Formats: sequence, structure tokens, C-alpha cells
Amino acid sequence: PAENPRRQNRTFHTLTVTIHLRKTMNETNLTTEFKTEPNIGDRILAGIVDYIIIYGFTFFLIFTIGEPNGEGGYSLNGLPGLFPILFWGIMTVGLEQWFGATLGNLLVGLKPVSIRKSTDNSTFSGTDEKLTFGQSLKRHLLDPIDMFFFGLIGIITIKNTDKNQRLGDIWGNTIVVKTSELNKTE
Repeated sequence: PAENPRRQNRTFHTLTVTIHLRKTMNETNLTTEFKTEPNIGDRILAGIVDYIIIYGFTFFLIFTIGEPNGEGGYSLNGLPGLFPILFWGIMTVGLEQWFGATLGNLLVGLKPVSIRKSTDNSTFSGTDEKLTFGQSLKRHLLDPIDMFFFGLIGIITIKNTDKNQRLGDIWGNTIVVKTSELNKTE
């Protein structure tokens, strides 16, 4: 039977992460391989889910506690103006810190994983560790750029990097893998 043409164009890369664990006097080397795939459709769906929730909450706030402005709309002024930013932080960085992934990523079975070296370059965090706060913040600060023009920048970056990373992943030293791949390595 003829192979599906969509499958022929998929690019698969394997990332080898070496973890050095120091135990008293001897050193143990553990190598974990993650099969990274672009997962473009899943990543787009996850972003849509996350940002529908974020924008829905923001619009709800604006129309419920916002004040009428001179242009016929509503505005959040003062302290209430910070609520959407705080909610964005909780929905992106906060959920990645508490659960290891945003709601959208959990829904589609994706998880960001650290590929960052330690400060003394002796270890990689790799298997199933939570991202640091800084890594998660870096990933999501670049969401507006990665999602610019319907996600075109993110899609191009994911398709053209060895580890299928978007700009936020590159800056945060992370990759996004399927949770099923994580379960295979354990």
C-alpha cells in the first residue's frame, strides 16, 4: 500500500540527554533519548486552548468590572488592570510549575522538558523534571512572537531546528515531547 504523503514529510530527531549523577566517590552516567517530533497540530491546539481561556477571562473581567471609556468600550484601570497579566502568568508559568504543563499541553499529551546544563556543566536535567521558573517564564514571554501571524514564526522555527524548538524553547533551553515518550524512557 502507498504510504500516506503527510507521513513522508515528517521530520523526526532524536535528542540524547546525558545525565551525570554523582554518588559519593563514583560517577554514574545515564543516557536518556527523547524522540522529538514537530507536533505542530498538537502544539497549535494546545496554544488555542490556553489562550481562549486567558482571553475569555480577560474579556469577562473587562465587561464585568471595567469602567466605560470615551470610545464606547470598557477599560480596566489601576489595580484591576493587573488581573489579566496575573492570570496569564498563572495559566502559563504557574501551571507549568505546578503540573509540568499548561492545560492545553496536558489536554493534547505534550510536556516541556528541560535540556539545560547545570552551572558547572556536570549534569543535564532531562528525564521528567519540572522546568525552572526562569525557563518557563522565558518560554512564555516569547509566545507573542512565536504566535505572530497565526503562529507562522513558531511553525517555521519548529520545522527548521534540530530539536523542533520554537523561539521560546530555544531561549528557555527546553524541548516539547509527547508524554508517551516520557513514559517510555522511565
